[in-house]
Amino acid sequence: MKKFLSAVWETLKMFIISLAIILPVRYFIAEPFYVKGASMEPNMHDHEYLVIDRLTYRYSNPKRGEIVVFRYPKNPQEYYIKRLIGLPGERIVVKNDHIKIYNEANPNGWQLPETYLPADLATIASNPLFADFQLKDNEYFMFGDNRMFSQDSRVFGPVNSSFFIGRVVFRGWPFDKFGLIEGARY
Repeated sequence: MKKFLSAVWETLKMFIISLAIILPVRYFIAEPFYVKGASMEPNMHDHEYLVIDRLTYRYSNPKRGEIVVFRYPKNPQEYYIKRLIGLPGERIVVKNDHIKIYNEANPNGWQLPETYLPADLATIASNPLFADFQLKDNEYFMFGDNRMFSQDSRVFGPVNSSFFIGRVVFRGWPFDKFGLIEGARY
């Protein structure tokens, strides 16, 4: 009986130590994420498993081109995955299938080069003719890569960084796409 209790105690200790390591990692450093829907196609697909870096945004600002998981501003119980397009203080204009960004460095604007998308993919505004968005402090403009079928900032507006969960850094499933995910850098 003493050996049995000793084995149970050792197993319990191992379980407690594992939880002490795993739980902080899961809630403060990295988190799994399951993709639902087609809003990020062709770069992310329905039923893929991703790993989100929860730590970086605590020490640095989000960067244009990163793929971010955030709580949906109109229902914080839902999670969305989108690409970060516009930064705080910028003006985003969607017109003629292109995104133009105006900021201090580019007062006349510059066209966003979206090399991560197929050349024939149209970027339409929520109003098919024209959309113009001015971002405030701490607001970000988010787009799904599947522009024709994505509910994103064109529909629900800018996203405050307080809704951000983290940036996507790794794809775990499917195995043929296993590996690091780099956000587009500008």
